[in-house]
Amino acid sequence: MDVSITAPSHARATSPAPLTLDLGVDGMTCASCVSRVERALQKVPGVTAASVNLATESARVQATPVDGEASDAVRARLSRAVRDAGYAPRAEAVAAEETASPWAGFGPVAAGLLLCAPLVLPMLAMPFGLDLAPPPWVQLLLAAPVQFWLGARFYRAGWHAARGGTGNMDLLVALGTSAAFGLSLWLWWRWAAGPHGGHGQPHLYFEASAVVIALVRLGKWLETRAKRQATAAIRALQQLRPEVAHLRRQRGPQVQEVDVPVAELRVGDVLVVRPNERVPADARVIEGQSAVNESMLTGEPLPVAKSVGDRLTGGSVNGDGRLVAEVTATGAESVLARIIRLVEDAQAAKAPIQQLVDRVAAVFVPAVLVMALLTGLAWGWYGAGLETALVHAVAVLVIACPCALGLATPVAVMAGTGVAARHGILVKDARALETAHRVDTVAFDKTGTLTRGEPVLRALVPLAVPDEAPARARALQAAAALQSGSEHPLARAVVQAAQAEHLEPPLAEAVENMPGRGVQGRVDGVRRAIASLRWCEELGVAVDLAQAEAFMREGASVSVLLAFDPVPRAEALLAFSDEPKPGAAEAVARLRAARLRAAGLRAAGLRVVMISGDNPAAARAVAQRVGIDPEDVRAQVLPG
Repeated sequence: MDVSITAPSHARATSPAPLTLDLGVDGMTCASCVSRVERALQKVPGVTAASVNLATESARVQATPVDGEASDAVRARLSRAVRDAGYAPRAEAVAAEETASPWAGFGPVAAGLLLCAPLVLPMLAMPFGLDLAPPPWVQLLLAAPVQFWLGARFYRAGWHAARGGTGNMDLLVALGTSAAFGLSLWLWWRWAAGPHGGHGQPHLYFEASAVVIALVRLGKWLETRAKRQATAAIRALQQLRPEVAHLRRQRGPQVQEVDVPVAELRVGDVLVVRPNERVPADARVIEGQSAVNESMLTGEPLPVAKSVGDRLTGGSVNGDGRLVAEVTATGAESVLARIIRLVEDAQAAKAPIQQLVDRVAAVFVPAVLVMALLTGLAWGWYGAGLETALVHAVAVLVIACPCALGLATPVAVMAGTGVAARHGILVKDARALETAHRVDTVAFDKTGTLTRGEPVLRALVPLAVPDEAPARARALQAAAALQSGSEHPLARAVVQAAQAEHLEPPLAEAVENMPGRGVQGRVDGVRRAIASLRWCEELGVAVDLAQAEAFMREGASVSVLLAFDPVPRAEALLAFSDEPKPGAAEAVARLRAARLRAAGLRAAGLRVVMISGDNPAAARAVAQRVGIDPEDVRAQVLPG
C-alpha cells in the first residue's frame, strides 16, 4: 500500500531572502545611458530596485530570487540584461584599478587637438582680413582621423543606443559631426564639379566636426580623471585588506600554518597574525597578546592592547606580538567591507539636480532630431533650396552636440573640488557639493585633522629625585635606549624627544617586547623597563597615581620608567599625547567667527563640532586646546 504524507496547509516554504548585488557596467557615457541601464535592470524578474552610478560605472540591484534560484543565477540574469542593453557587465562593481598617472589616456585627446589646430587657427585670422584656410584636401586629411579614429567610440555607443530604440549624447555627437563631415564632402564635390572648380575656396565644415569631437573627448577624459579621483578612497580602503592569511590547520597530531587567499576564509577558521602584519579578517583573539593599531577604524593613533577574548578588525595592523584568532566575519559582513560600502553608497547618491538631468536626457536627443528635421523642412518650404535647408538642419545638430555640456560638468566639478582640496576640504559626493551653501555646522575629525595624528612625548616627570633636570635627562636617555630599536609610535616619540634635546642614548642589551605591557632590557648594567600602568599594578610598583590621573584627564597616555635593583621601582612618568596642529585653534576661531549672508541678513557664526574615536577625556582635552565647546565633542564614535 502506498502512503503519501501531505504537509499541513499552514506549513509554507519561507520566502527567499532579498539580495543586494553590485555589478560593474562598462560603456556608459551619459545620463541617458544610466537611465537605460536602470530600465533594463528593473525589467528583470525579481528586481525591486536598481540604482546605477555613472562615476563608479557600477549598479546596485535589490532583488528577490525567483523559484529559489541562487545568487549566482540572479547575477547572471542581471549581466545578460545589461549586455542586451548594449553595455558590458563586470563581475566587480569597482575594478581593482592600479594607480594611474593623472595624464593617463590624454595621448589620443592631445593628438585630436593638434589635428584641429590648423583648422581653427585660420578662423582667428579672419577678423584681420586674412584667408589662411588650408586647401580642402588638407582639411580632409586633418579631419578624417579625428572623425573616424578619435570619434569611433561615439559611433559604437550611438549604434548600441539606436539598436536599443533609445537616444543618448553619443548618438547626437555621431549624427551631428557625421552630417557636418558629409556636408563638407558634398560641398567640396559641388565646388570641384561646378563652373568655379579649381578657383577660390568653398566654405566647408570639417573644422566643426573635428573640433566638436575633440572637445567632447576632452570632456570625457576630464570625467575619467575625476572618476579616478572619486574612487581613490575606495581603492585605498580595499588596499587595507591583505591578500594572504596564515591559516592554522590540524593535520593529525600536528598543527600546520598554511597560507591561503583571504577570499577563502570562513567563519570559525583559526588564523595566525604575525608581528607587524595586517589582520586579514574580523576575528577574536584566542591566544597571545599584542598592541594593535586601529587608526584605520577609530582614528586613534595609539595602539590598543589586545589579549584573549578581544576583537580584532580586519585591516588593522598588529604590533610586536604574535596573535592566534578565530574568524568572526568575512567578506561583505566584515567591518572594513561595511565601511567600503558606506563610501560607495555616498558616491552613488545622486544630487537633487541629477534627477532633473535624467528627465531632460530622456527627451533631449529625440527633441533635437525633431528640431533639426523641422528646421530643414521649414527652410525648404520657404524655397531656400536643398543646400541651404541642409546647412541649417546640420547647424542645429552640430550646435546641439553636447560639447558644452560634456565640458561644463567635469570642469565645474574639478574646479570646485580642486579649490576645496587646496584648502584641505574633501567633498563626499555631488549632493554635498550642491547643498554646501546651506552649511551651518562644521564637523572636524580629531586625529590627523585637528591634531598631528601621531603621539609625542608631552612630559617626562622624574619621581622622588632632588636634582630634577639631570634626573630627567638620565631618564630620557634610558627610555630612548630601550625604545631605539622599535617602530612602535610611542617608541618613536621617545627617540625623537631625546634627539630634540641632543641626548645620546646608551646601548641597550637583551631588549624584550612585552605585548600589552611594555618593553624591558638592560641599560648601563641595570635592568629597566617602560611599563604600562597595568603592568606596574601586576608588579606591585607604587606609582604617583595623582600625577598619572592628572595627565590622563588631559587626554594623555601614561607609561612608567622602571628600574629593577632588584625590586622594581618607578623612576619617571612618561605622558604621551597627540598634539594639535599649529593652525588648528586659529581655524576653529575663524569658523566660529564667520558670518554667512543669507537673504541679505547676517546669520550667526558656524557651529564647530569635533568627532573622535578616542576616549572622552582625550577628546575633550584637545577640544579645549583648540577652542571647541565641550558640548560639541562626540567621542568614541565608530564609522557608520
